[in-house]
Amino acid sequence: MTCRVNPALTPKIFRQIGELADEMGLRVYVVGGYVRDHYLRRPSTDIDVVVVGSGIELARALGERLHTKVSVFKTFGTAMLRASGMEVEFVGARRESYTRDSRKPQVEAGTLEDDQRRRDFTINALAWSLNGDTFGELVDPFEGMYDLEDCIIRTPCDPDVTFSDDPLRMMRAVRFATQLGFDIYPETFDAIARNRERIRIVSRERIATELNKIVASPRPSIGFELLELTGLLELIFPEMHRLKGVERRGQHAHKDNFVHTLKVLDNVAAKSDDLWLRWAAVLHDIAKPLCKSYDPRTGWAFHGHEVVGSKLVPGIFRALKLPLNEHMKFVQKMVFLHLRPIILSEEMVTDSAVRRLLFEAGDDVERLMTLCEADITSGIDAKVKRYLANFELVRRKMKDLEERDRIRNFQPPITGDLIMQTYGIRPCQVIGEIKEIIKNAILDGRIRNDFDEAFALMEQLAAERGLKRVPAAIPNNPEPAGKK
Repeated sequence: MTCRVNPALTPKIFRQIGELADEMGLRVYVVGGYVRDHYLRRPSTDIDVVVVGSGIELARALGERLHTKVSVFKTFGTAMLRASGMEVEFVGARRESYTRDSRKPQVEAGTLEDDQRRRDFTINALAWSLNGDTFGELVDPFEGMYDLEDCIIRTPCDPDVTFSDDPLRMMRAVRFATQLGFDIYPETFDAIARNRERIRIVSRERIATELNKIVASPRPSIGFELLELTGLLELIFPEMHRLKGVERRGQHAHKDNFVHTLKVLDNVAAKSDDLWLRWAAVLHDIAKPLCKSYDPRTGWAFHGHEVVGSKLVPGIFRALKLPLNEHMKFVQKMVFLHLRPIILSEEMVTDSAVRRLLFEAGDDVERLMTLCEADITSGIDAKVKRYLANFELVRRKMKDLEERDRIRNFQPPITGDLIMQTYGIRPCQVIGEIKEIIKNAILDGRIRNDFDEAFALMEQLAAERGLKRVPAAIPNNPEPAGKK
């Protein structure tokens, strides 16, 4: 389908590219995401320019005319510059062929249609001409506009060839369907299922990039459902695949933990754009298949799944090539603590329990509460309302205790160095014992988070253990913990 449109090609850079291409005798087009996103009314500042000829040559000439730096990537045959607040990448039109065991294609110069044919999906093969005689003309040989209107993800050519050549495109199909709320065309979907084993040749880093984009989508559950239905999830993320299913014994059946996880994930996504909080939602019940047990009297249980789950997080992050840094540690902490507020909401909310929650969660306590509220997925409205009301009680108590006791991220007033100086002893087990008892006394409310009270307890504990104060030791009275 070829027709004229009046797209948003108003930025000066588009006319400048077209005029220079006319002077050089080149045909030039904007292709792909920028065109697609215009019709979807999505903002975009990344422009892919295809040149029938040398894209690098055109980019260098434009850089000279605009007096701007051009980055050239000869290995990939591309060049990039910034102009009009946009990042513009130039590439020569090309055709590609693949070998069975590699995603790296054999590349040769080609026509615009060759270049469009190698694109992953019809909606990404749309092109606008920038030459003066056809400026703004839409070139759409694979009817991508119809697919945009019908909200369909479809390959321009034989989907089996498309996915066999570059299996990452299977992940991209799922990702685009998730981000845009589109359906995957039946023939395209079936081809993903047939070619799913090909995903094994794709690097984990590339898969992680697509997974993160799925998790960051408005409704990430769509992506994980599609990954499961196509058979990809079992290959790239088997721990999550194993959550699926319901086991029945007698009158007892547990809920489908895969379905539950996706509900929690969507609930978190509705409240927060935090990628790592969303990953915590993905992994919060990941250990349930390992912790499942059955009692004929009480039914199914998953005792300790939060502890086991937190231990699984580093290995999962490593396998998925997610960062092994503070983000991983945050997810690990969320998985470990995710039941704590729920338990508090079910029982009498004691000051001691809330203090311990504040101490362990630290600055992440609000994100933890968001996760826990999202974890309430019962179909019984009255039960959900009761839990949420109890959570509000927990929140109020946390606020009151934090204002009074300064527990969040507190450092116990008594340090190991102070104990050693006061009693003239070297590092030993008793120092840890004294510090732990003082910390627990503060968290239990037996003493305040105050240096003088903590020091008095230290002296009592030291005397019980036969420690004698060094006469010359006059400890400084530091500012109470939590104050600045």
